[in-house]
Amino acid sequence: MSRFVDRVTVHVTAGNGGHGCASIHREKFKPLGGPDGGNGGNGGSVIFEVDPQVHTLLDFHFRPHLKATNGKPGEGGNRSGKAGDDLVLKVPDGTVVLDADGRIVADLVGYGASLVAAPGGRGGLGNAALVSRARKAPGFALLGEEGSTRDLVLELKSVADVGLVGFPSAGKSSLVSVLSAAKPKIADYPFTTLAPNLGVVSAGDTTFTIADVPGLIPGASTGRGLGLDFLRHLERCAVLAHVVDCATLEPGRDPVSDVDALEAELAAYQPALSGDTGLGELSERPRVVVLNKVDVPDAKELADMVRPDFEARGWPVFEVSAVAHTGLRELTFALAELVERYRAERAAPVVRRPVIRPMPIDESGFEVISDPDQPGGFIVRGPRPERWVRQTAFDNDEAVGYLADRLNRLGVEDELKKLGAVQGCPVTIGDVCFEWEPTLGTIEDVPVTGRGTDIRLERNDRVGATERRRLHDVRRGLISEDDEDE
Repeated sequence: MSRFVDRVTVHVTAGNGGHGCASIHREKFKPLGGPDGGNGGNGGSVIFEVDPQVHTLLDFHFRPHLKATNGKPGEGGNRSGKAGDDLVLKVPDGTVVLDADGRIVADLVGYGASLVAAPGGRGGLGNAALVSRARKAPGFALLGEEGSTRDLVLELKSVADVGLVGFPSAGKSSLVSVLSAAKPKIADYPFTTLAPNLGVVSAGDTTFTIADVPGLIPGASTGRGLGLDFLRHLERCAVLAHVVDCATLEPGRDPVSDVDALEAELAAYQPALSGDTGLGELSERPRVVVLNKVDVPDAKELADMVRPDFEARGWPVFEVSAVAHTGLRELTFALAELVERYRAERAAPVVRRPVIRPMPIDESGFEVISDPDQPGGFIVRGPRPERWVRQTAFDNDEAVGYLADRLNRLGVEDELKKLGAVQGCPVTIGDVCFEWEPTLGTIEDVPVTGRGTDIRLERNDRVGATERRRLHDVRRGLISEDDEDE
């Protein structure tokens, strides 16, 4: 038997970007081939998309960990890595996406509505894309970025024109079963309905949807019983129908007190999306009172007694019996008229055009603040410097020198000097902490050394080709260790 799930917590992880490739073209009869390392592919993104064929969040209940594929690394011969495939997840219409703190990220209503929940990481540039006047043949490439990771809450709020409101066992499920082709579970005990049931109703030329949601009890607006599960699915309904059990045998209950209790809960509940749905507060929606089970003799007498009280409030009243199929036609056409009136009063929805807002490529915003954990230290914050640090291979001196040049051009070094930074003070960017060298200079001011090295950095343990030749001659006895290589 299928289950209805309307609230789940998912953990989404985008794909990592592929690393760039550091390669030099080598081919017979083609000297000085130059760098030909390709770029890494971008990681795949995690995307939520509304699908009209999906009606529950059950798949996410059993598979809450969702991850897109990684991008492939670049290769020599100017071959870029393949981008990772996006993970497109189908969700029901009316799904609300919230972050871990309960803030609304997106309200997915309407076919095709989508949300990029976790963007994929950027692929790193290969050394062919890093060629400049100062670096003719870079011996390094940029690393790919890690994909973003988020914990999100998916909450389904039914999209229906009419919502049935009532105490448990008031006959809401029976009413939906006779008004539409829906087949909800029906039994003679409270809280039979544990999940919303949607039905499609036709009245003449008008077709509308009706929702049967879990029963309500006093205190539902504060979460008692199935209250919040009940009220959440009423937020988008244009018309609310009070379904009253006129044949109840519980002491202290009557149709008027039942409706008053329901109205108190509706007034106390403040829907989080009241401004987004455009329907206003629940207490302001059109009302219809349905006096159910009038096929019972005593229930018919009680319905006749309380009818004037509801009509005095300006609410249409209908006496029906889901078992005997009486009064259903009048109720159906009355609900259709209210739905049509609601649709006529509101303009037809305008299809939103996609708005593309590219990030400016010359954005240089960053800030330098004092490090509260390290006396005399500083923290550099900003999307560009933090991204550059993540893309740097710190085991390659040339890559570290390239990072220093980028930070210098951005103005980070000048800002550190203004704040009183001194040589050797700790500077943290992202997850990396290093000692600041204010006299490092730029690559244009120093001679070019071997690939993967930078003469400005003292920690260079790499043995060059000249030194390897000298050591080879020493081992063969051609020269002594004290001889200088000429």
